Amino acid sequence: MSERKVLNKYYPPDFDPSKIPKLKLPKDRQYVVRLMAPFNMRCKTCGEYIYKGKKFNARKETVQNESYLGLPIFRFYIKCTRCLAEITFKTDPENTDYTMEHGATRNFQAEKLLEEEEKRVQKEREDEELNNPMKVLENRTKDSKLEMEVLENLQELKDLNQRQAHVDFEAMLRQHRLSEEERQRQEQEEDERETAALVEESRKRRLLEDSDSEEDTTPTQPQPALRPNPTAILDETPKAKRKAESWERSVGALGSRPQLSGLVVKKTGLDSIILPQAATGWCAMKNGQAAGPAPQMPSTSSLSQLGVYSDSEDSSGSN
Repeated sequence: MSERKVLNKYYPPDFDPSKIPKLKLPKDRQYVVRLMAPFNMRCKTCGEYIYKGKKFNARKETVQNESYLGLPIFRFYIKCTRCLAEITFKTDPENTDYTMEHGATRNFQAEKLLEEEEKRVQKEREDEELNNPMKVLENRTKDSKLEMEVLENLQELKDLNQRQAHVDFEAMLRQHRLSEEERQRQEQEEDERETAALVEESRKRRLLEDSDSEEDTTPTQPQPALRPNPTAILDETPKAKRKAESWERSVGALGSRPQLSGLVVKKTGLDSIILPQAATGWCAMKNGQAAGPAPQMPSTSSLSQLGVYSDSEDSSGSN
């Protein structure tokens, strides 16, 4: 099976290219091509601007009896986008550019005109020097004089720039330092003014709130602070006396109730209270003697004894 896309065609052995009939096409035949406008132009009919790069479906033909160094020159036909007037331009291989021919005017060609004028002046000068040797000498003298003037002007400009370019860097740094200090001082003063304004505003607001609160509520007289009496320490009850009073309030005085005087033994401190009968039994057990029956004690209330212990603990805790 042969390939679908091939580059070489099959030529039979008896193929003769001279037998192929040639098409007789006119030399001024036109082709439809797609191109972009080569320069800015303005239509002469309606004044519409056509900018460089705008695309057109143009007709192309070869210009008859015109060529440059054997290169053919082509002409293009386009239509205005507004009035559909025909505009033509052709190639310029001598200047590698395009030339406007009919239907519009080319815009923004001042640079091109200046270059053409310079070329024209240069060509005229060369023609004059070709036939007149004195003109050659005169032109050279003018050129040398003009060159000397240009060099003198350039030297003057260099000297002027050197005089103006002498800069004192120390003075510049000093000026920069002073300006920086001045800027910092101004910023500090501005901050202080803003702080003072904020403090004053807050003080006024506080005074206004205080005045409003005073108007809403009636003022009350402040109570004078009580001063301690210097002689009050002499009237204080001593610690031992307070303990004795607490003891008497709970169980009474030892002398007033003789039936309770034999129940307790008063030590140096009021922290421990020991019954005499219990002390006697302990001593007897220590000596190896059997403890006898406990003697009959007078009937006492257990509540009174509990009151004694509770009062002693309260008095010790308060001290």
